Amino acid sequence: MTIIEKILANKSKKKRVKPGDNIWVDVDILMTHDVCGPGTMGIFKEKFGEKTKVWDREKIVLIPDHYIFTKDKYAMRNIEYVTQFAKEQKIKHFYEPFTDDYKGVCHVALAEEGHNKPGDVLFGTDSHTCTSGAFGQFASGIGNTDAAFIMGAGKLWVKVPESIKFQFDGKFPSYIMGKDVVLQTIGDIGFDGATYRCMEYTGDAISKLNMEERMTICNMAIEAGGKCGIIAADKVTKEYLKERGVTDYKVFNSDEDATYYSTYNYDASKIVPVVAKPYSPGNVEPAENLSHIEVTRSYIGSCTGGKTTDFIAAAKILKGEKVKIETFIVPATRNVERNFETIKIGGETLKEIFENAGCKIGPPSCAACLGGPEDTFGRTHGDEVVIATTNRNFHGRMGSIDSKVYLASPYTAAASALTGKITDPRKYINKIEVGIDE
Repeated sequence: MTIIEKILANKSKKKRVKPGDNIWVDVDILMTHDVCGPGTMGIFKEKFGEKTKVWDREKIVLIPDHYIFTKDKYAMRNIEYVTQFAKEQKIKHFYEPFTDDYKGVCHVALAEEGHNKPGDVLFGTDSHTCTSGAFGQFASGIGNTDAAFIMGAGKLWVKVPESIKFQFDGKFPSYIMGKDVVLQTIGDIGFDGATYRCMEYTGDAISKLNMEERMTICNMAIEAGGKCGIIAADKVTKEYLKERGVTDYKVFNSDEDATYYSTYNYDASKIVPVVAKPYSPGNVEPAENLSHIEVTRSYIGSCTGGKTTDFIAAAKILKGEKVKIETFIVPATRNVERNFETIKIGGETLKEIFENAGCKIGPPSCAACLGGPEDTFGRTHGDEVVIATTNRNFHGRMGSIDSKVYLASPYTAAASALTGKITDPRKYINKIEVGIDE
């Protein structure tokens, strides 16, 4: 069996399952946020009863993150509704906005707060819940109705997905990030090439990646239609979990004779920086081929590209330079924001590097990744051409329907900020190979 089949078999109390089987699966974590939370909670109350208690108050994680730093009355109403529900139900893991408990973007906070565990089943009312698959667990996005059912019953009816294997052998060059890896695979199989399938990443090159780069890769499984993305837990995973006091989990690995829908093999050393052009994450082309395209804004943030390692990468490029275009820096979480003050490169903190380069730093949240209310930090309002570390570039994704979004790694987004054109980060290879201060 594949790793995903083993996890689902274990959580359905079966010895074996195969793709296409429909099974009841016990859920370990249900996550929701300020956008989908009210709908989920409303359905739960309607179907289970106004005074019914959730199935397990310690297994529901509420992380408001989408529309937080805005004056929009509807956004504030959503936060109030989620807050009221959390207090009524005595939800243990409620990261309340405008308090010390607020964390930031849900998919990064789930990892930082120790909610991700190998072998677990995690569902979330957000399509990028697949991010958590980086920890060797089944993690997938669902709708409000399914989430409401889990909220009351603690289980869900699931069809076992087929798996596609992406094998990366060798070593990635220093200028390659997880964003390049996942964009390359999406470009190869197409925007719907993994529809309702698990995208399993493996190989020597993958095992050398840190957890945040692995999260970037699994995050965008949904951009190829994937049910989930997954990377088997290993010593890197275990060390990350140990630092957060997480020790209770079960590691699964795919059998050598496991059956896959298809397999893609890559020489990691030959991967190049790539960019997804409007209006699809599957519209991929090498960055070096797009040097003629002018951009008016660079945006570095989101669950895909707003983690600490993403900003270290951007800071390497930006150190000692001045941006040529408007550049927005949006840390995914408060923890990432704190790291801006402590991590240094050449004697300067990340925050100092960004400020000295002329960047605008916003509060930790989803911000303009999905547009948001008119006063959202970094939102487009006209015909801006943006190079972003986000995960989607559909019409109007970052606000204005007239804007264009090119998806790229933090290295490429930072390099482009310095030139005002899409720029292959290999131009700054000497900067990329500089380490952080010890």
